[in-house]
Amino acid sequence: MLAELRALASDFWWTTQAGVSESFWAELDPVVWDAVNHNPIRLLEEVPLQYATDEWKKAAQALILRREEYLVSEPKINIPRTAYFCMEYGLHESLPIYSGGLGMLAGDHLRSASDQGMNLVAVGMFWHEGYFRQMIMGGQQVSAYAANTPGLLACEPVLAKDGHPLRIQMPFGYGHINVGAYRVQVGKVTLYLLDTKVDGNSPDQHAICDRLYGGDTSMRVRQEWILGIGGVRLLEALGEEIEVFHMNEGHSAFLLFELWQKMRASGLNDDDAWATIREKCVFTTHTPVPAGHDRFTWADFNTVACGFREAAGLSEGALMDKGRETPGDIDEPLCMTILGMKGSRVINGVSKLHGEVSREMWKALPVEIDHITNGVHGGAWLANETRQLFDKHLPKWESQFENADFWKSTAEIPAADWIEMRDKRRSRLVATVRKRLGYDVLDEKKLTIGFARRFAPYKRGDLIFRNPERLQALLEQGVQFVFAGKAHPADKNGQAIIAEVLRWSRQKRFQNAIAFLPDYDMTIGRLLTGCCDVWLNTPRRPREASGTSGQKAALNGNPNCSILDGWWPEAFDETNGWAIGDDQEWDDLDAQDEFDVNDLYDKIENTILPTFKDEKAWANTMASSVKSCMPVYNTSRMLTDYGKLLYKAV
Repeated sequence: MLAELRALASDFWWTTQAGVSESFWAELDPVVWDAVNHNPIRLLEEVPLQYATDEWKKAAQALILRREEYLVSEPKINIPRTAYFCMEYGLHESLPIYSGGLGMLAGDHLRSASDQGMNLVAVGMFWHEGYFRQMIMGGQQVSAYAANTPGLLACEPVLAKDGHPLRIQMPFGYGHINVGAYRVQVGKVTLYLLDTKVDGNSPDQHAICDRLYGGDTSMRVRQEWILGIGGVRLLEALGEEIEVFHMNEGHSAFLLFELWQKMRASGLNDDDAWATIREKCVFTTHTPVPAGHDRFTWADFNTVACGFREAAGLSEGALMDKGRETPGDIDEPLCMTILGMKGSRVINGVSKLHGEVSREMWKALPVEIDHITNGVHGGAWLANETRQLFDKHLPKWESQFENADFWKSTAEIPAADWIEMRDKRRSRLVATVRKRLGYDVLDEKKLTIGFARRFAPYKRGDLIFRNPERLQALLEQGVQFVFAGKAHPADKNGQAIIAEVLRWSRQKRFQNAIAFLPDYDMTIGRLLTGCCDVWLNTPRRPREASGTSGQKAALNGNPNCSILDGWWPEAFDETNGWAIGDDQEWDDLDAQDEFDVNDLYDKIENTILPTFKDEKAWANTMASSVKSCMPVYNTSRMLTDYGKLLYKAV
């Protein structure tokens, strides 16, 4: 069985199975499981199977058999061979090569592409130090980095035909750089992670793959050059015949230059070559905030592209112009989003509102922008208690993600079962928070509101503290809050917001009812979205592209209390959660904050808290959350839409 278990541990398919991330591996040895950062490969190395219970071995055998049946199942959606490019992938905390929402979405995209049997391969980067580990020292966020050792992770080097590690060579400045790769398996989908920390490269070139989103723009342009150009060359070296290239955000848009040059080299003129590759490429934009789109000056871009451009016989501005709103304007930097859009036949935002915002943002470009609303993988993000409830009352629910009629049955689940599940999850949440923080905090019986995400200023992580006296009154009535999240090491404003949350949480009147969990990762993400009673989201509308953390909560039956931004305007129906504020546009940001926070206080005090105390009413809200959101805001539906709109499913 050990060999079969190792094969299981090496395939992130197991992360699609509800409850496995939280319970199955941990039950073998919970102490070692935590010690190895939830890495099942290392767990199996350190815990002899002779210590496994017969019950665990039986569950393991069932899981192994389920995977074997899964891998030979027939595809549900047929698409042309598609390559999916993304800068980060959130598959599991044991492979820490992700930052936040973009990576979580990419991970779920691969999971559901595998579930659907889609003919898809993925490309990303192997980050040797990942994003960063968050430490709190003196009430401030401090960044720490830990090495990712490939030999200890669920990945293996890609080999050439001679059995040695595959190396591709690609242009880099006036010279070349060597690129290797690691293979990661996600069920039926293979993910290739590019790596420059290989023999033959300089220390500076090694450093390109150190940190996700680390360094300045000169480092970022190097990373994105490797992802785009190197990704195409890797697939070619592997004999892949790609018919569709999907750029998930602008980080990989340099792949267009590699494809364009190949078409030019085949004899097509510049315009015909661009039109040809444009038919093969599609683009998803995720960012409604102008500062979130990478822009590179001539000086930075030319550092990596000069040799490539000259070898192709292109003028100095030819490549820059492909990423400019105004070609020929030598002062305008190259924008990766503009490049990706100009080079794609189909472009989509990630919610209806985000599509509208994107069309307005990019109205000067000769492009059309559609939308496909994000979803999350229905099995990967369910709390173990949620899975048990579904197993009891909704047999075969795992195969019904898109079936709206099926999920209407949630209304028939007894209220007592909803409430029992809710209370068990909250008790587990409180126990985990106390263990992590090392002191007694929170109450197992109080309404628990969760807020966990990237601490960008527009997300207003400290909004709830705007009127401390009003907040104190809510806490005294039986409300408590759990916060988690990171701010980019260069985002001083975001770090200041974290410091504010920490400062308030230490005040005597708040310290037992407000907790901040440091080092936000997928473990904490699953815990909070699965176990908090209410999910809070307070961005300044309309700056949230989608907001998939709220979808994870909703699929667990935990209602959202959110600004009408991102996905929530589409999902909110007045029975499945609560809306904060309204849909008006604001010029006075201070007035917007004041209006929104007062509405939030009122909602909690006059609606949410009374509903929470009425178990029947709360059970109905939980059932409505699952009924309305599960069949729509899952990546099974999302991938169906991608197949139709972007991949030309047949």
